[in-house]
Amino acid sequence: MKHDLISIEGKSLGSVDLADGIFGVEVREDILHRVVRWQLARRHTGNHKTKTRGEIAGSNKKPFKQKGTGRARQGSNRVSQMRGGGKAFGPVVRSHSHSLPKKVRKLGLKSALSSKLKTGNLHIINEAKSSDGKTKTLANSLKKLGCASVLIIDVNDFDPSFSRAVRNLIGVDMLLEQGTNVYDILRKESLIITKSALERLEVRLK
Repeated sequence: MKHDLISIEGKSLGSVDLADGIFGVEVREDILHRVVRWQLARRHTGNHKTKTRGEIAGSNKKPFKQKGTGRARQGSNRVSQMRGGGKAFGPVVRSHSHSLPKKVRKLGLKSALSSKLKTGNLHIINEAKSSDGKTKTLANSLKKLGCASVLIIDVNDFDPSFSRAVRNLIGVDMLLEQGTNVYDILRKESLIITKSALERLEVRLK
């Protein structure tokens, strides 16, 4: 399918061909949900931890004799019911990640890209460069495109002047092509992809 190719200022530069198998697939909300859950679970560090009885410092000596004190019998000061004792069944360091088939991950990315195209929030630009490196100039350009909340995807490293212009813009994120993911695409209203990044994406998702 054909899609407009524009400059960052919004000027028409012709058109590009979008692969139907990537930008024209059915938007599967169930797949998007599975992929986002998988991504967020991998980000979950799971480093919460409490000390068990065996990790508490101190003697394991019986605190007082078994009988004749009128108190409940105790075998150690490090047990969970004693002040300063270990935590019974507390959280331990673990991984929250789970597996997800590559086919599902790839379908999720295709579905996310297709959703941006169908809602009219996909913009293909020739290159991500700023003529003067000024935030105000870039902000005006994005405003003309109707992009308040936007993710910009480019290949390799961003142009230094463009990065400097984007730095102070609220709601604008940048991402390299190899890091393209479902969560970052969905959390922004609009998506801007450079022509070179588009070519790389299509090769990767074939």
